[in-house]
Amino acid sequence: LGARPAEVAIWPEATPSPRAAARSALIGEAMRPRAARPRPARAPDAALDGLRRIDCPGPQEEAGVIALALRQCLETPGKTAALVTADRGLARRVAAELRRWEVEIDDSGGCRLADTPPGVFLRLIAALAAENAAPAALLAALKHPLAAGGGPPARFRARVRALERAVLRGPRPAPGLEGLRYAVSLSGAAGTLGGWLSELQARIAPFESLMGRGRPIPVAELLAANVDLAEALAATDRQTGPDRLWSGEVGEAAAGFVADLDACAATLEAIDGAAWPALLEALMGVRVVRPRYGRHPRVNVWGPLEARLQHADLIVLGGLNEGSWPPDVGVDPWMGRPMREAFGLPPPERRVGLAAHDFAQAFAADEVMLTRAVRADGAPTVASRWLLRLDNALEAAGRGGAPAAEAAGWLAWQSGLDRPPPGPPPAAPRPAPPVEARPRRLSVTQIETLMRDPYAVYARHVLRLAPLDALDADPTAADRGNVVHRALDEFLKACPDELPDDALARLLEAGERAFGHDLSRPGVRAFWWPRFERVAAWLLDHERSRRPGLVRSHGEVRGRLELAAPAGPFTLTARADRIDRLAAGGLAVIDYKTGRPPSAREIKSGFAPQLPLEAAIAAAGGFADVPPTEVAELEFWRLSGGEPPGEVVSAGKDVGALAAAALAGVAALIAAYDDPGAPYLSRPDPDRAPRFSDYDHLARLGEWAGRGGGPAP
Repeated sequence: LGARPAEVAIWPEATPSPRAAARSALIGEAMRPRAARPRPARAPDAALDGLRRIDCPGPQEEAGVIALALRQCLETPGKTAALVTADRGLARRVAAELRRWEVEIDDSGGCRLADTPPGVFLRLIAALAAENAAPAALLAALKHPLAAGGGPPARFRARVRALERAVLRGPRPAPGLEGLRYAVSLSGAAGTLGGWLSELQARIAPFESLMGRGRPIPVAELLAANVDLAEALAATDRQTGPDRLWSGEVGEAAAGFVADLDACAATLEAIDGAAWPALLEALMGVRVVRPRYGRHPRVNVWGPLEARLQHADLIVLGGLNEGSWPPDVGVDPWMGRPMREAFGLPPPERRVGLAAHDFAQAFAADEVMLTRAVRADGAPTVASRWLLRLDNALEAAGRGGAPAAEAAGWLAWQSGLDRPPPGPPPAAPRPAPPVEARPRRLSVTQIETLMRDPYAVYARHVLRLAPLDALDADPTAADRGNVVHRALDEFLKACPDELPDDALARLLEAGERAFGHDLSRPGVRAFWWPRFERVAAWLLDHERSRRPGLVRSHGEVRGRLELAAPAGPFTLTARADRIDRLAAGGLAVIDYKTGRPPSAREIKSGFAPQLPLEAAIAAAGGFADVPPTEVAELEFWRLSGGEPPGEVVSAGKDVGALAAAALAGVAALIAAYDDPGAPYLSRPDPDRAPRFSDYDHLARLGEWAGRGGGPAP
């Protein structure tokens, strides 16, 4: 317009207060370009009245402090407050924090359609089909609140949880719904899940087959199949799928998006099915849903653009870090500066200038709070250049910023919201259930657990809590050990006497059957299978020298021994990997180890009682098909597949003494736990504790370990 700032008249009845005028002068001094003629620095007291600055440790603390400030504002009748920020993550955090006081904030930025329940459900359905019903994608879609599968939602969710426990925990089943049905048939859950899974497969099959075409698919077909499956899964026994999926404000917005995309789908090129979830999310991400009503009338979240023409009694300028305010202008990959100038486009720095204008205007409000997070995502942040300019201006004027005590007070209030009241120091658990609730039957491996970590026995056998395998997990070292055990047991049963000429081929075939579809995993094929081949070669060489001295070999033999105890009989169980009847007399009890076997010291001290207890059971005739005979040898066969691929480790020479000592130790242990006052402690001896336990989190080990709250010896 060709007018100078001094010529701009103040709007009638909008004369700034002395505080606002002083603050405008302060921010004008801070924003003055370096090349401008120096002026005397001025910072009157009115410029700092009502100004607070809080540097918070992280984004969560910053959101909590802002929410407290906004909530405090509502204590004054008629007072208004607004958070002004370009950080959408901070705005969402503040809105979530305010819900603890049932305050729904009016966010002018709205919510992305992709993050609303219908938008998320449509995206999860797309991922389900694109990933061929992989466990994570399948459960994410079927556990969504909108999923019901045509019946009562509670029953549908119960079946999904049953499917998860039956086949989706642990290694991934074969691809697709057909692979799931096969896995369910092997799991023994076909009677309860078979019919429901067939109905689910019928609903998913059209979309799944469309994704499997192997050629580009028109966007209109992908969208139609996605919507059809979403509506089919959203239906309940009382409502149709469209009624649930497209209801409410967010449902109407999702329906409008689908209609708009369908109208212009013909203009889009056909794409590969695997790219459909990403395309759908990208298109949904630019749609914003804004609620029409139900938000608090005196609290708002504004972007810098909305804040230019609005006023509030309290202005909170949040997210004052570089990259957020001012935003990172980035580098234009298509047009350089001369080309932008030739086209008449503004330079990238114009956005920085607008951000400076927005900050200066909001800073001139009567009551202002400046906040930033010192760290974000684990890394230090850089304060906004506007804050640095303000600090320099105040330092030049000999004035400080917001008092440190005030900032500390706000942070203390925020941290105190969720801090529990002080209580006694954390102590280790000491559960002492009634004797009738305590286990009267344990395996020889669980006896070792009872000595090293009694709380784990309490959790498994008294509380009856069993750990779940990880979802879609890669095979673990324990799985490898089970595979090797199954393969060797199958070979031993097939060749109990003399070894055939094709023994190696038959052992490798047994290994392939034991590995099953896990051999299709690159890691298993590349690392585990070569180790098994070396183990097989070593084992057969060892067997050829050993078999002439054997009468018979028994594999995977189950046994039991009943012991007298103060609270009644106690049953000790075992499953021996292998028991050989020696031609020279006596038995050899053998345990296969793919990991490190226990040391002779651990066995002698009684903290590795597995083999000595198996020897005691064998001597008493507790193993099926194995006549009662003294045990002459106790051996671990270490089958690592490394260098060397196999190794025989003796568990001790005086087998009878080891077995007798182990049996006496078990009897004393059971008698001790037959005392009603004996607690099941968590890791009573740290030096003897296991390296890992499935129940450490249940025992809250991290709360008391190392703080003097450990169990008494």
